[in-house]
Amino acid sequence: METDESSRMLPFQLQFDKPLASQITIAEWNPEKDLLAMVTDDSKILLHRFNWQRLWTIAPGKCITSLCWRPDGKAIAVGLDDGMVSLHDVENGKLLRSLKSHCAAIICLNWEEESQLITDDHGYTSKYEDRTSRFFPPAPRVPRMPGLVSGDNGFMDDSEDSFQELSNSSHQRFNILCSADKDGNIYFSIFGIFPIGKVNIHNLTFPTCHDGAETTNRVSNASIQKVALSKDLCRLIVMCSGDLVKVGADLGETDMAGYNEHGLHCLALNTTIFWNRKNELHQVAQQASNIEDLTEVVRTSLSVMCRQWSDAMNTFQEKFNSLSTLIINHGLDSSPQEELLSLLGGARTSPPVHQFLVNTLGEVGVKRISKVLSGAGKELQRIVLDHLQPAVEVIAFRIGELRGLSRWRARYHSIGLDESLINNATEKAGTLLVQVERFMRVLSSVVQQYSNFFNWLLKCIKLLMSEPSDQLLPYNSELVIIFLKFLYEQDPVKQLLEISEIEYEVEIDLETMQRVRELVQFGGFSDIEYLRRTLAKEFQLMELSFKEAFQMPFTTISRKILCEDILPLFPVPTLPKSSSMRIPTSVSYYEDSSGASVTPQTGQNQFIDYVSFQVPDECFSDIINCLCIVRGFMHDSHCLKKGCSTLEAVLLHVPVDYQCVDLSLYKDSQIVLLLNKVTNTSESAGDGCMVILQASDLPYISISRSAHIDVWRLPELKDSVAYLHIEDEKARTIPHSVVAPLAVSASRGVACVFAARKRALVYILEEDEDEVSDAE
Repeated sequence: METDESSRMLPFQLQFDKPLASQITIAEWNPEKDLLAMVTDDSKILLHRFNWQRLWTIAPGKCITSLCWRPDGKAIAVGLDDGMVSLHDVENGKLLRSLKSHCAAIICLNWEEESQLITDDHGYTSKYEDRTSRFFPPAPRVPRMPGLVSGDNGFMDDSEDSFQELSNSSHQRFNILCSADKDGNIYFSIFGIFPIGKVNIHNLTFPTCHDGAETTNRVSNASIQKVALSKDLCRLIVMCSGDLVKVGADLGETDMAGYNEHGLHCLALNTTIFWNRKNELHQVAQQASNIEDLTEVVRTSLSVMCRQWSDAMNTFQEKFNSLSTLIINHGLDSSPQEELLSLLGGARTSPPVHQFLVNTLGEVGVKRISKVLSGAGKELQRIVLDHLQPAVEVIAFRIGELRGLSRWRARYHSIGLDESLINNATEKAGTLLVQVERFMRVLSSVVQQYSNFFNWLLKCIKLLMSEPSDQLLPYNSELVIIFLKFLYEQDPVKQLLEISEIEYEVEIDLETMQRVRELVQFGGFSDIEYLRRTLAKEFQLMELSFKEAFQMPFTTISRKILCEDILPLFPVPTLPKSSSMRIPTSVSYYEDSSGASVTPQTGQNQFIDYVSFQVPDECFSDIINCLCIVRGFMHDSHCLKKGCSTLEAVLLHVPVDYQCVDLSLYKDSQIVLLLNKVTNTSESAGDGCMVILQASDLPYISISRSAHIDVWRLPELKDSVAYLHIEDEKARTIPHSVVAPLAVSASRGVACVFAARKRALVYILEEDEDEVSDAE
């Protein structure tokens, strides 16, 4: 045990040393609150307060591969091994949204927001007002499937506002979620919910000069390790392993002479389109993401309605199918409709009809089936009025807003908002609204027909049983005839709701079709066949038109994300597929407060990138137990075009009796190192150590950036290695052997360290403890 005096001399204050039920594989501090999200080795997510109070635990049921926070700390993104990215509410862990853009396991996530508030052309802060609230009540929620309790279908309760807040981007800072998968795909999603672009690092090429000639190169067999978007959204650093190859004119790949080793590389991607067009992208994403939410409401509404109506009709058919069986058993060559029409006409009741009405169906059976169908009709009408119709109306309004934006070609054509595609989507939303209104009329008519039919059956049963029928509801004989001829064996409601392999076409009279054609000349729908389609088919076409309209901005933005530079870091030894090498890495951006450099695209102070990583001992024979810190890579990409280089790097030698377990860049250009003491005995593992040092004060040297990239640059640093003297730095011995990950909160000044024996230790990094929120 440490004495009180020695505790006061230590640079970091230990707040907690808590046991853990499982080993932690991923840990991230909330950027705005004293909350720590952790992923266990059995893929559970734990959320703890700084005082170690557990708020919630969730288990997605799949392997969790990555995790990151939304910049405002109100939601958490979770990457899964099936390619799904799920967003969860920080308050209770409930699922807010699932995004299935990837087809392979998610490797890493990075969520960044703009450092400056959105401003208009005159420099004023711009807040986008969602005009929908002026004309419509709050957007409808997804209806519940019958028999499900709250939370079973992955949607929020009506009383909760988290899902609404996720989609309400009017007053959010513009932010982008980057997600990278095992196949080398990187997706960019605005507000974490609207995919706006994609790149595949296998297809990224970059021009260089090789042997005096201009060549095109790419990283082959690449595997992404980490992605980090700059705070001005203008650059993306991608750390990946792979082979640097030359691409020929025939797109064939050849190894560069003398440079065919597998290595770790840093790629610099130009993403200035996000900054240059953030106002336009903000508006498009705001409308499109809400449209996609409402489209889900429509889809689920149709599914729930179809299921409920089918259940009601199955009840009707199960009972009335027995009438056909009775007719056959009595040897009659007639149909149930003919027998019932004969009864309606006053003829003598046939034995099968008498047996069916009196014995099989009875008064109780008629009332029960009538109640089931009447209840189903009312429930469908409720879903239409409370969910389906309001959703379609708001969709039509929002796509109309996008239609107005698409006509501003000077600003929105460059991000792929195509006027013709948006016009087509607008029309499809309008035709769906007409289909909803027609469905309500058909549903009302069908329910009325069934009610009239059941009233007649009750009258018949009473007469057959010689009971008084004066108190029964009246019926219309003509409607009974229409029902028996057109509705007894047909289900127009189901035909309008259900998607089937056999495409059903609604019959429309010639006069109506002529009117539809005439309306085209006065601005009516150009697609005159929409009345022949069902409601479900019309929804399918609307979905397809939205997909085509939103795919165009996605494709346009994807084409404008280009690779500008590559920095080979070190060769990676080839390992068997069964084994893997974990290399501690960290990427962060710090604002250059000196004002010496200004980002050309934003006019703001330049953000200087720091890339730090451990250099494996197997890479270079003369670089052992070293860390490397590279700064200015993104800025250097811009300077290289002007014929100069600003790239700097330093090798930091770790004492031979220590081994780096993990590292993390901290605020104010500081770096936190997590070390383990190496011991010669195997009985007990060595103690751990946490060190903070000022990365900006290290003796950096400039790295030559000739046009040739087929050279590892790290050996240039071996003659100017900086040595880490732990006793001279802010360091704290940890009485446990430590393991990755190291979780550091720059905003709160705290770090969480995990011991090999399933323990979590929380330290305050700041000397001024007031910077840390009250743990109570």
